[in-house]
Amino acid sequence: MDNKIKTDETQYLNKTLYAMEKSLQTTKSSIKSTNKSLDSVAQNWGDVRLKTDTYSGIVETAASIRQQQQMLSERENSKTRAERRFATLTKQIDKPYFARIDFSESTSQHPEQETIYIGLGSFSDEKNRFLVYDWRAPVASIYYDGGIGNVSYITPDGTQEANVTLKRQFQIEDGVIVTLFDTEEAIGDAMLMNALSGESSTKMKSIVTTIQKEQNKIIRNTAADLLFVQGAAGSGKTAAVLQRVAYLLYRYRGKLTSGQVVLFSPNQLFNDYIDNVLPELGEQNMVQMTFYQYASRRLPKIDVETLQERFEHDAKDTPINLAKGSLAMFDAVTAYADHLNRSDMKIRSVMFRGEPLISKERISEIYYQYNDNYKLGQRLEATRDTLMRILSSQVGLEVRKDWVELTIENLSKQEYDELVGAGKVRIGDDQETDAAARTRLAQLGEGPKEREFASEKAERQFLSRQIVTQSLRPLARQIRRANFLNINAQFIDFLRQAHHYFDLKSFNIAESDWLAHVETVIASLRAKQLSLTDTTLYLYLYDLITGKRGERDIRFLFIDEIQDYTPFQLAFLKFSFPRAKFTVLGDLNQAIFTKDNATNLQVDFSSLFDSERVESVKLTQTYRSTQQITDFTKYILRDGQDIDAFNRDGQKPVLYTLPNESEMLSKLRLQIQQHAINQDTTAIITKTRADAQTLATALGDKKVTLIQSENQRLAKGMIIVPSYLAKGLEFDAVIIWHADNSRYGVDSERRLLYTVASRAMHTLTLLAENSGSILLDTVPTDLYEVNNG
Repeated sequence: MDNKIKTDETQYLNKTLYAMEKSLQTTKSSIKSTNKSLDSVAQNWGDVRLKTDTYSGIVETAASIRQQQQMLSERENSKTRAERRFATLTKQIDKPYFARIDFSESTSQHPEQETIYIGLGSFSDEKNRFLVYDWRAPVASIYYDGGIGNVSYITPDGTQEANVTLKRQFQIEDGVIVTLFDTEEAIGDAMLMNALSGESSTKMKSIVTTIQKEQNKIIRNTAADLLFVQGAAGSGKTAAVLQRVAYLLYRYRGKLTSGQVVLFSPNQLFNDYIDNVLPELGEQNMVQMTFYQYASRRLPKIDVETLQERFEHDAKDTPINLAKGSLAMFDAVTAYADHLNRSDMKIRSVMFRGEPLISKERISEIYYQYNDNYKLGQRLEATRDTLMRILSSQVGLEVRKDWVELTIENLSKQEYDELVGAGKVRIGDDQETDAAARTRLAQLGEGPKEREFASEKAERQFLSRQIVTQSLRPLARQIRRANFLNINAQFIDFLRQAHHYFDLKSFNIAESDWLAHVETVIASLRAKQLSLTDTTLYLYLYDLITGKRGERDIRFLFIDEIQDYTPFQLAFLKFSFPRAKFTVLGDLNQAIFTKDNATNLQVDFSSLFDSERVESVKLTQTYRSTQQITDFTKYILRDGQDIDAFNRDGQKPVLYTLPNESEMLSKLRLQIQQHAINQDTTAIITKTRADAQTLATALGDKKVTLIQSENQRLAKGMIIVPSYLAKGLEFDAVIIWHADNSRYGVDSERRLLYTVASRAMHTLTLLAENSGSILLDTVPTDLYEVNNG
């Protein structure tokens, strides 16, 4: 690179760093000043005089308090903004920008050459001159999408045309230009190679300096209601989607918050892995959860099938499970719920003191007395209101009953004081307990005032009403929670009737087999256990019956590893987040749960949206692994030939075939030693959790961490992890334990073997007993080495 260019760029960098440092000091002073101001406001609270003797005094006191609160709030906000700016500037000073583009507007008659520098965030000097542009700014799209020459880019005002004359990329470390080079490509291979050759870590990093053209389409798409991203393992689809979240928060600043963005991820380990990306970009993390967490939190009294149970115990390729996860089943539940609007709602009596207070027949009569225009939710609300009125009317009837008189006779002094001190309480009022009321009065300097009664009769009438009211309050809570609807019985009834609402023959299911399966589900429900598939059915039916309208505040929903969802689950999520735009991403070649059932997933889910608002992006270029590892893993698949490896050289994968587990263990120890010397992050991947536990015990190495639950944190160094918890993660080195027919011996395990092998970035080792898996027969022998010891 020309020395003059290096000198000129260094001058611009120094000018930028000087302005940033000056801004940093100003921001630091602002924080100190705000802290002093906060202390001053806090001290002024002592000057607020409480005047409560007159109405005007109360108004004056309230106004004074409100003024102090507003001042405090303003200063808190100023401090928060200053601290956020300080944190951003601190990050930017190390690497202020990573690219420069020179361009002119093509549509202008007298185009002026413009130069902009692109970094993680925008920065302007004290004269409001932009020295660095945020990578998410519309004009920055030029850097990612095209080379030299005429290009177009999207802005809020429409498409703009530009003529690019220079694209320059920088590697800046500690405020010094380490390398810079010009390129005619979107992103030069040199910069990408530098990013990819680094070591793995327990945290995913931002990719803003190396976003590819296809990834940029994903990031900046704002038109689609459904954006479907299909990408090979290591193609950067998850990284691109995280940058997309950051872009959307920037694009809709002031209209969208991170709390309105939800990511459904494959497991909690993955959540831990990606939780640094958005903060690194100066944004707060969106809401992250797994589908298991979402479902199980809504059914706290049911043990929902865990990730391990789903992987190790379920036969997910059975026709019945295929049917239960289909859109046909989703339509069946919808149709069944529509039928309930006319008859057959399962209702239980409201019980009081062991007897029906309001019989189920009476409740059913109330429920179905409303006309056909009432939907299930409206019908339930109207029934609830009627039952509350009936409950209130019961007070007058119950006070004259013997049990009330007996209760009064047996009151202790404490119970008497509580009843008398509590005052009059409505049946439906459970916002404040008696104890809480007394505490509140004590804090206000008032004790519970002694109540005086005109006569003993008045006293007993008062006590009677208090006793009955308090006794009926649990029933009021039950009515408000719609406990008079027997959801479990309704779910069972649906399962028994479901074959009337969808075609069993289309799934090759005999009616007798379906009904026999239903009985096993009923037995599980009685044991308070449900599979994840049945849990979704249950929740959808419950939401229809109770009239729930979903999470309407959520604007964007992201689903990672979509190939492990059923069409029913995806339809349920669309129902549950009715106002959200969906971005779904996955690799159908990694469908280790749904297997062949994932084949038509994209078509099924897309059918739920307006076809004109559905867009898809396919990423075939993979960046995670060396070319040798990528070429090896793609041939494990039957249709993996369309996966393209990035040209990064490395060693061929090695398959060690050893006579027994003892020899395998010895070879594993040697591999661990070598990876420790190289300081590689290393995953020893077993098929099941039981295998992982057995291996950890046999290995007996305290430096190797056993990961056996998705709720664990990713550990640095070396780990042993079951296959289903490794999804979405990457490591410098991967060792596959028992890469033989004992674990990967049938064709249905082909996607699983591909998934675990594709976690490796630089080194892939397979340890097999006697011989390698039959699934490796499709891999050309020149793509890997075989070693017998």
